[in-house]
Amino acid sequence: MRTMVLWAPDWPIVAVDVPASVPAAVLDKGMVLACSQAARAEGVRRGMRRRDAQSRCPDLVLHDHHPDADARAFEAVLTAIEELSPGVAPLRPGLCAISVPARFYGGEPEAAAVIAERLVDLGVWDVRAGIADGLFAAEQAARRALAQDSLVVPAGGSGQFLHDLPIDALDDADLVGLLRRMGLLTLGDFASLPPADVHTRFGTHGALLHRLARGHDPQPISRRQVPPEFDATLLLEPPLELVEPIAFSLRTTAEGFVADLADHGLVCTTVLIEVDADGSLATSRRWMHPRWFGATDLIDRVRWQLSVDGAIKAPVDAVRLIPEVTEPLGDHADSLFGGGPDERVERGVARVQSIVGHESVVSVTVQGGRGPAQRRLLTPWGERPVAERPVAQAWPGNLPAPAPATVYREPQQAMVVGAEGQPIGVTGRGVVTGEPARFRVSAEQSWRPVASWAGPWPVDDQWWDEAAARRIARFQVVGVDGSAFLMIVEGGHWWTEARYD
Repeated sequence: MRTMVLWAPDWPIVAVDVPASVPAAVLDKGMVLACSQAARAEGVRRGMRRRDAQSRCPDLVLHDHHPDADARAFEAVLTAIEELSPGVAPLRPGLCAISVPARFYGGEPEAAAVIAERLVDLGVWDVRAGIADGLFAAEQAARRALAQDSLVVPAGGSGQFLHDLPIDALDDADLVGLLRRMGLLTLGDFASLPPADVHTRFGTHGALLHRLARGHDPQPISRRQVPPEFDATLLLEPPLELVEPIAFSLRTTAEGFVADLADHGLVCTTVLIEVDADGSLATSRRWMHPRWFGATDLIDRVRWQLSVDGAIKAPVDAVRLIPEVTEPLGDHADSLFGGGPDERVERGVARVQSIVGHESVVSVTVQGGRGPAQRRLLTPWGERPVAERPVAQAWPGNLPAPAPATVYREPQQAMVVGAEGQPIGVTGRGVVTGEPARFRVSAEQSWRPVASWAGPWPVDDQWWDEAAARRIARFQVVGVDGSAFLMIVEGGHWWTEARYD
């Protein structure tokens, strides 16, 4: 089988979608990894330092290198090639290989032209093809082809084609440097050495590169497997209006959805549920699960989604289950002695949710923040918590340990006074205006003598936003009866935020 390698030069630049007329470069560790044609015309080259590149081209637009983004952008190219010739082998973003479909398209150059034309439709304007007996020779041919053209190495001619290429074509900087010091400047010079001597001097890896230089490529193409489609769709004919009949009809589809994933050793932890009504999309929602979705869990989510007021205004004719995040089944399997939440607890809580509403039953976790109310994260039961503020970040002015056990849903209006009944406050410099002597937790409760207190802990929150900015100070106040409270003062007014139990 002949091999075709397709190469898109400067793929990191293509991935960030920079217009051809804009001088741009992608940096990796302060060095130019790739640059556009406009930047190259100004003297920018791969491997330059950032300062040198900007001195050559002051208008140079710089982008940081994101390998994941390069791979995601190249996925569209792989998918387009698979539509023309299945069994593509991705080598790295911007470079892939396939077996040449010469007979189907009437010849090797013709096959390369068809694929190049398809990629141009995707916006990949510069793609080059190399065709040879092996992967290494085909890649070298692709790198020496003209833009939007192909270079075909005749069958059996890989050794002759590689003979005059520079030794730098070998992807091993240490070995290339050693061969240069030995006076071997081309692949032909390296190929002329006896194979036994090469193996003795350079080991197995050196012997493999020696075979590549001679045109004997033992590396088969490792074709990627097209990922299976796990989407499941329930078509309702005739359409249904009531929630319970729809949920009952979905059971077989949901069980098949879970079983298909299990057959591939996967479970779904995030699912997108789409509902069509009267031939158009009526509601779409993404659901997350702390463990993984079973058939009953999916049916419950569909039931809750359909029960939202105003979600469905016409008979439902289709329900789609689309797995957005799948994970290996082994990562979620119970250990030898069990583990994870009891399924009976999950089913009981799910039953309560179906009665009182999905958002009415929540679990509590901790997120980042300065006050106890900010650190509390309420998530509907059965969904994965998504913190708005990371816990690991520094939070200047945050409350020291221990944390209060009871946090009021709404702060209660309180009052703190001194020994002579004068109001206690905090100046703009964070200084207490007096010694707290008595306090009242709320307007309905009586006064209590202060046994001890600590603070203030000033917080200048969101100072950059005039509408949301707050300047408060927190105190810990303990009464003579042993009761302890977290209180705040803001603008001369006191509030009780939480209680220590």
